[in-house]
Amino acid sequence: MRYWLCLLMVLVGCAPATETPKVVVSGDEPKYDAEFWKIWGDGEAELTSYDLTYPRYGVPRKGTAVAIMVAETFSNSLRVKSDPGVRPAKDEFPVMKLNLVENFQTGIYDYNLQLSAFVALRSVNGKPAGAPTKVTWSSQEWCGNLFKSALFNESAIRVESHSYFDGEGDQEVLVRYPELGISEDGLMLWARGMARPVMKPGETKKVAMMLALQVSRYKEGPARWEEALLSRMEVAPDFDEYKMAVGKRWRSFLVEKAAPHRVVRYNSSEGVMAVMLASKRMKYWELNTPEGEKELEKLKLNVVRPVGLGKKAAVDIKRLP
Repeated sequence: MRYWLCLLMVLVGCAPATETPKVVVSGDEPKYDAEFWKIWGDGEAELTSYDLTYPRYGVPRKGTAVAIMVAETFSNSLRVKSDPGVRPAKDEFPVMKLNLVENFQTGIYDYNLQLSAFVALRSVNGKPAGAPTKVTWSSQEWCGNLFKSALFNESAIRVESHSYFDGEGDQEVLVRYPELGISEDGLMLWARGMARPVMKPGETKKVAMMLALQVSRYKEGPARWEEALLSRMEVAPDFDEYKMAVGKRWRSFLVEKAAPHRVVRYNSSEGVMAVMLASKRMKYWELNTPEGEKELEKLKLNVVRPVGLGKKAAVDIKRLP
């Protein structure tokens, strides 16, 4: 049985680099025009910090979140960032990357969550521009690690899940791909007009949506689909609210109407609330020296210092061999 599963996964896996690209149009994909690339083609990333409230163990926790957005070139055969001059042009396509990092304290120990969502900026693998191509989600805390990934291929989605917790463990499955289905993990990109379906103010739309990898992890299997209701409403002269609802569960994004359409607040029916603190464009990957820490002030974030800095060690270091 495992042999046939592995064979099927190979057959529906990533498109070979030599395959002639097939252009698919859905009619509601975003326009990645000159105005778009004037903003996102400058080689810099947008970093937006948030004051975060995140419920855990029945208590609202205070923390911070950072959303990192940047246009990149992806390798289709490996579904990773393609370094310049390494991969053949036929294997490459542009994506918009979102890294959403959420940190908060739960008593003595902290939680570190990261979502990475990649939306294709052109038609690829039989899907229209603005469709998800890869999503990963991870959680690190003192009890253990979790990591999940989903590769959106032409006829199926390859989902892997690795967890420390009993009842979850290691899972690897193929998930069906409804026509023009979207990913809940890409909603922040959708709210900014970077992912399909593009919607007008006052419009609502029912779509097939794969639930967020985080939502699906609690011993319910690595992924599942639901019918979601999407809506876009004007709530103020300068802001629109983009909302997703599945039954009584919902997620909301308050977005600036003016380009680049930043998310100034996101919240959910579960009690998550994040309000923007600051937003800057920069090449953050070049700011990895100690001097780069001062850039955190522009994002209104604190430098993390060792807890024991300046404290006397429990063991006399001079006596150690």
